[in-house]
Formats: sequence, structure tokens, C-alpha cells
Amino acid sequence: MSDSRVLPVEPWCLREPELDLDLLGQTESLFALSNGHLGLRGNLDEGEPNSTPGTYLSSFFERHPLPYPEGGYGYPESGQTMVNVTNGKLIRLLVDDEPFDVRYGRLLSHERVLDFRAGTLYREAEWVSPAGRRVRIRSTRLVSFAQRAIAAIAYEVEAIDSETRVILQSELVANEAPPEMHSDDPRVAAALDAPLEAVAQDVEQHGAVLVHRTRRSRLQIAAGMDHDIESPVQYDVENEARDDWARTTVVSVLRPGQTLRLVKYVGYGWSATRSDSALRDQVAAALTSARYAGWDMLAMAQRRYLDAFWASADVEVDGDPVAQQAVRFGLFHVLQAGARTERRAIGAKGLTGTGYGGHTFWDIEGFVLPVLTLTAPEAAADALRWRASTLDLARQRAGTLGLAGAAFPWRTIGGEETSAYWPAGTAALHVNADIARALEEYRLITGDEELETECGLEVLVETARLWRSIGHHDRHGQWHVDGVTGPDEYTAVVDDNVFTNLMAARNLRAAAEACARHPREAGDLGVTTEETATWRNAADAVYVPYDAELGVHPQCENFTRFAEWDFRDDSFYPLMMSAPYFQLYRKQVVKQADLVLAMHWCPEAFTAEQKARNLDYYERRTVRDSSLSACTQAVLCAETGHLRLAHDYLHEAALVDLRDLHHNTSQGLHIASLAGTWTALVEGFGGLRAGGERVCLAPALPDAITRMAFRVRWRGMLLLVEMTGEEVRCSLPDQVDAALPVRLYDEELMVTSAEPVSRPCRRRDPLLPPPTQPPGLGPRARFAAAEV
Repeated sequence: MSDSRVLPVEPWCLREPELDLDLLGQTESLFALSNGHLGLRGNLDEGEPNSTPGTYLSSFFERHPLPYPEGGYGYPESGQTMVNVTNGKLIRLLVDDEPFDVRYGRLLSHERVLDFRAGTLYREAEWVSPAGRRVRIRSTRLVSFAQRAIAAIAYEVEAIDSETRVILQSELVANEAPPEMHSDDPRVAAALDAPLEAVAQDVEQHGAVLVHRTRRSRLQIAAGMDHDIESPVQYDVENEARDDWARTTVVSVLRPGQTLRLVKYVGYGWSATRSDSALRDQVAAALTSARYAGWDMLAMAQRRYLDAFWASADVEVDGDPVAQQAVRFGLFHVLQAGARTERRAIGAKGLTGTGYGGHTFWDIEGFVLPVLTLTAPEAAADALRWRASTLDLARQRAGTLGLAGAAFPWRTIGGEETSAYWPAGTAALHVNADIARALEEYRLITGDEELETECGLEVLVETARLWRSIGHHDRHGQWHVDGVTGPDEYTAVVDDNVFTNLMAARNLRAAAEACARHPREAGDLGVTTEETATWRNAADAVYVPYDAELGVHPQCENFTRFAEWDFRDDSFYPLMMSAPYFQLYRKQVVKQADLVLAMHWCPEAFTAEQKARNLDYYERRTVRDSSLSACTQAVLCAETGHLRLAHDYLHEAALVDLRDLHHNTSQGLHIASLAGTWTALVEGFGGLRAGGERVCLAPALPDAITRMAFRVRWRGMLLLVEMTGEEVRCSLPDQVDAALPVRLYDEELMVTSAEPVSRPCRRRDPLLPPPTQPPGLGPRARFAAAEV
């Protein structure tokens, strides 16, 4: 999105004051609504024009073959792609037989508003038909947090200056034509052509239900609609249905100032095992419940849900309105991605688009679940339960690879590995330690031991067994992990990647400690004291490469010996689209934070001086071709005292989608980067870290931010941290007899509901000058002040 077309900066909403057809793809993603189970792209009500029509259900996918020019043992044979299911958000308007289409007639005004507190997408347009009939259209759309199977649309059309015949066609449409894909970018998913086959249709009094089935995965879906109609004058209604569409038509004649109002309720259900009649009845029941509640109650429940969320999750940023809007936008979409998944995968794009085929990756456990754990822990627990439910498939994958334990997939929807590129897929085994970290942080932060006994312990045990079978001790007793890929996908299949080694050691220790907490359950899993001793021995002996001559940690063994990359001003990014992997793998060029991420997630393994020197070294070699990088660089820049640079990286993470910095927002939002906005603020400037049962804080603000406040949920309590350049204040608002241990800088404190704690804010003085970046690759989004 160019500077001249940036959307207005407002604290609690995203507003598009006029329609720009050139930005439809981006705004369809930005204005997407979801509850984690059901997602609607922000398409126009009338369906056309569009970039990518999209209605998605969590984990509803179609299978497709994965062809290989040269196959190999253990290569996944079947891919999975999220399906654009039956579209229920379509409401077409005809004005005296002329269809409302923003490309024709005269569009006098058009505005859309995504409201982060109401959880709605509001649209208002004034349009003159080619024949001169003037109407005003208002619609409000929501995907219900309270009733997870339901979306609803309140649609109004008003005659302005003459008597007007108005026809509304409310539709269900399956197998919409997919968008044309003209890209070699592997991040862009292939579209599926007509993936649904008709099973049954049923016309109801005020709507219809369609039942379909995917052709290969044999998943069955039912979609239905029902309506409430309000009109000051007489109207007529007709219903009809065919294999791939159903339509409810309302016709009325309005005088100037009169309004026809249609409330559309849309319900969805899917299953791999239930019958079509059971699914049909399930959807019918959901629609009856929604219609019983009515629009006003659905909207009220939506607001109540979000009020509760913001009370324990909001971040206030004074002095930087761009970051303020962006962090709320990000938190809203992170919540939408995970709120009601209920043991289904959270995709890297949530339910906002088809990018990455709808797959989940390590970035969900790594970047998204830590945010949900501190703001909406029930959602985090559900996501972890889903991962644990795929443990048998992970065991099978480990067996295929000749390993013990369980090897979770690099990318998947249903639990099977679907990555067709071995070096940046199967070899990235750190995903298993990332899952273990998410489980351990959930336990430490929430104090919930039940999830661990329910499913977490078994995951920790099986991933520990995996690492013990991957790694080996050398003749000096040091423990190595060879032939793996870390977070940096430009340095693949290497030995002793520092991030992977440290995370594997952490996984091994966490498993041993969990078995000590639950000896009976561990015994039921066949764990012995001898086995846990081998885990601890490996973790204690883990090898961490260090280049004493340069005073830095090589990202992997011999990384600092590799040839330097020739950073030319005319380089085309992302490099994976312009340079052969053969060259990328041999050079010191970093796609995304890797060693720097190790310093963020395993801070105890590095001294303050090592962090400063490592950051300085890797900043010069990191191209940030991944949206996951900027937030981590922001945290480490903040920790090492480079607060202005951290602020710059905050903006890059925050505006990846709002400014379309990677030119692919049309394929869906970058959910992990949106979570990273929160991370950059709270863990970067707030200095938040988990320290066992206590909260650790070390706040420091950049000059441009005059005040920041954030809220987190810690062991059932709500902690409010407020900071300025002079003072930090910690409190437990609206709680009785609550007490929380906090480490503020290097001081151990007890914050109680009766006695908040205040201390002077400390400066962070850098040990080194601000690091530089490759030519032309400084943080890309710090132009905020000129746009406000």
C-alpha cells in the first residue's frame, strides 16, 4: 500500500473512508472476521468485484498429491489445502432490476469500519444506479464468539429521493470460481477448482441448507441460512435451492426515506464421520438458536466477549498512534485466529486467506501461543490440546525417519507432514522443541497442571525421546545435533545450529522435570529414572559453538567461516525469488532471526556482552525475508539498549499487513507477525520474561513513546504494568486478597491488590554503537509520523 493510500490511524478501529479497487485483495484480508472456527474474508456483500472470495472452516481441507521429479524415502506423498467452503455472506441488491455494483452507476460514498471492540465490520455506501435511482446501503457483519457456528449480517437498503423497487437476493454458493494465481512464490497457495460435491439440499421456510463433501479427503460440510425481514411496506419472499446454490429473494417497493432490513443468519458444521442428516440437523439447530437470540443479542454478546478480552489484554501506547492502532489490530486478529478453534489447528494466516494453503507451522507455538497464554489462556490450551491429539501421527513420522519418540510436522492441517521441501521442512526439527516450550510456558504462566497430566506430559516425553535419538555425544562428551535446519531457512541442513541445540536441551530438561512432578503417569509411559538421566546428561552436555576470535556465536558450526554474501544495492528481495538456494546455503546471509531468536527464547545461555556482540554481527547479515524476524530483532535491540532501532523494528512488525510490506497481504494476514507487535512492545520495551512462578520485568521506553501500559493474566490474576520514562508501576486491579511475586529489574517484590508497587524507570545503556543492516535493508516502516 503506497503512502498516499494508507488507511487512517485511529485507536480502536480500522477505517477505509473510500473504496479503492486496486487494494481489494489487501482489504479483504484486513477486514476479515473470524472466531477461530469460522472465518469470512472481507469481501463486499454483493460478492463482486473481488480479489479472492473466501469462507473458511478451521481444519476443513482437501487432499492433493505431492509430485516429486525425484522421489525419496520418507517424502510426504499427500498435501493438504484449506477449502473455500460454501459462501453464505452473499447478499445481492437490485434497484429497479439494475444490480448494485460499485463499478457501475455512481458511487457517491463508501466507507468500511472494522471495530475492534464491537467485533463487527460495518459498511455504508450511497449509490446512484445507471437509471438514476439513489439508495443508501448499510450492512454490519459479525462472526460470533458466543455461537461459534454462526455468522450474521444486518443489511439495510434505503430509498433516497424516489420510489424504488428493491430486490434482495440472499445466497449460499458452493464451488465459487477460484482466483487466478500468477506467482512462482511458494508462499502463495494453489487454488482448488470445485473441491465440493453435492450431497443434499433442503429448502426451509426462511432459508435453506446445503450439504457437500470434499472429493478426496471425504470431509462433509453443511451450510445453512435463515432470515429476519423488516419492512414498512408489503414484501414478498421466495426460496429455492440447487446442488451448488440456494437463494432467498425479497422484493418490495420503497418510498423515499423508507428502509428494507434483512438480518441474515448463516450456520456451518463439518465432520469426517457424521452423516449428512446429522450435520443438516446440527446446522438447523444452530440457525434456530441464532434467530432466537436475534441480531441485537448476538451483537451484545460479541461486545461482552471483547470487553472481557480487552480488560485483560489491552496495550496502551501514548506518543505513537500508529503502534497503538497496530497492536490492537494485531491482538484482535490473534484472538480471532484462536478464540474458538476448540482442538483444531491455528493456521499461519488464521482464517483470513489461503496463503500457505491454510497450514499451521512452528510460528503458532513460537509466537502466537505465548501471547494467547498471557491474554486468552483458554484458547492457548485448546491449541495445545489439538497438537497433542496428533501425537500418534507424529510417532508414525518419527518411525518413518528412523527416530524414536514423535516428530511433529513442519507444516500441516490434519496432523500429517505435508512439506514437500526437505531442507526447510522435515529437517527443521526444532518445531518439536517449540511445541515443548509452548507447553512449558503455558504451565508456568497459568499454573494449570491439568493440561500437563492430560496430554502435555506425553508430548514432552516423546519429543525428549526424539531429541535423544537425534543427538549424539562425541568422544569429548559433548552432545551434538547434526543435519538440521534452524529458523533461518537460508542456512539449511547444518550441524549444531545454536537455536536448535539450546531448544532441544530445554525440551529434554522440561521432560525430565515433568516426569519428576508426575512419576506415576511417567511410569505408565514407560519412562525410567535411567532414561530421564540420559535426557539431563544430554542437556547438560549440549554443544554451543563459539568463535573466540570474533567474540560471537556462529549460528551453526562453521557459520562464521562461510563466505560473505555480496549485498548489492540492486538486490531483489526476497532472495529466495532471485538467488539459487545453492548460493544461499553456502554464504553468511540470514533470512530471519535465528541466533538472535536463541538469545530471545534462551536468554540464560548468553551474557549481556555476548548478546550485544551477537546482535551487532547478525544485524549486518539478516535480510528479514520472513515476517517473523522484525519482532525478535525489536526485542533484542530493546534489551541491548538500542531503543530507537527497536522502535523502528516494532513498526516493521506492526505494519507488515497494514502497509502490505511483503506485498502478499492479499493471501491472508501474517498472524505471527501480528502477535509479534505485542511481543515487541511487552517483551521488548516492557522487558517481560517468565521466571518460574514470578513475573520478571525490566522496562525501558524509547523517547518517542511517552507512556505504555499493558495487562497480562498470570496464574489467575490480572497484572497491570504502567510505565513512563520516569516510573514503573505494577498493580493487581479489581482483585481482592491477591498477591503476585515480581522481579522488577534486579529487585524481588510482592505486588498485592492492596499495595501496588512503583519504582524509578532505569535507562538501558548500550554496550556497542547501534548496529547497521545490509544496504537498503534498514527497518522498512518508520514513516508513521508523516501519516498521522
